[in-house]
Amino acid sequence: MNILSTSILSADFTRLGEQIRIADRAGAQYIHIDVMDGLFVPSISYGMPVMRSVRKITEKTFDVHLMIERPERYIGAFADCGADIITFHLESTDRPAAVIEQIHERGLRAGIAVKPKTPVEAFVPYLGSADMLLVMTVEPGFGGQSYLEDCTGKIRAARKMAEESGRRPDVQVDGGICRENIDTVLDAGANVAVVGSAVFQGDIEKNIKYFLGKLSRQEV
Repeated sequence: MNILSTSILSADFTRLGEQIRIADRAGAQYIHIDVMDGLFVPSISYGMPVMRSVRKITEKTFDVHLMIERPERYIGAFADCGADIITFHLESTDRPAAVIEQIHERGLRAGIAVKPKTPVEAFVPYLGSADMLLVMTVEPGFGGQSYLEDCTGKIRAARKMAEESGRRPDVQVDGGICRENIDTVLDAGANVAVVGSAVFQGDIEKNIKYFLGKLSRQEV
C-alpha cells in the first residue's frame, strides 16, 4: 500500500492544530513528526508536549522520526505520547537491535533510517525485525531542502532488500519530495512518501489530493 506521510515540520505553527485537521480530513494517512535534539542534527524541533497536544485532535497514524542521539532513552516517552511508528537512525546508537526490540515491546512499528552518505547495506542486519526502511534523500535536520538525485539508487536498493527479506518492510523516503520528483521515488520503490513543504505551502487540501492521486495511480 502506498502512503502519504505529511511532515508537520513544514506547517505554520501558529495554526498547527488547524492544519493537521485539514491534512486529516483531506486523507493523509500518516502525520510525520520530526524530533531533533540539536546533537544528532544541528536543529532543535519539538518533542513530547507537542505530540501530546496534537494527539488529541487526530486519530491518524503518528509516524515519529527521531533524529536524536541514543534514542533508546526516549522510546517509552514517545510511545506514551501516542506514537504508532518510531523510526530512529542507525547512526545514532550502537544498539540498533535493542532499540527495535524496545519499540516492539510497546506494540509499535519500528523503522530504521540512514543518512544520504550511509550505505543502504547498513539495513541488512535488521531486515528480519524492522518494519520500515527510511532512506533520507536530504541531510537530516532542516526542512525545505532539495532532493538529492543520487539517492534514487539507494531507494531501489532498499526496495530490493525489502522484497528479498521475506518480510517486505515498507520503504519510506524523506527529504525534498515534491510534485517534480514524486514519480521518481515511487518508480524507484518507495511506498511511503514523507512530504512537507509541498503539502503545507499553499492549499493543503489540494496538495494532499494531488499526492494521493499520484500514490494511488502507482498502485494500479
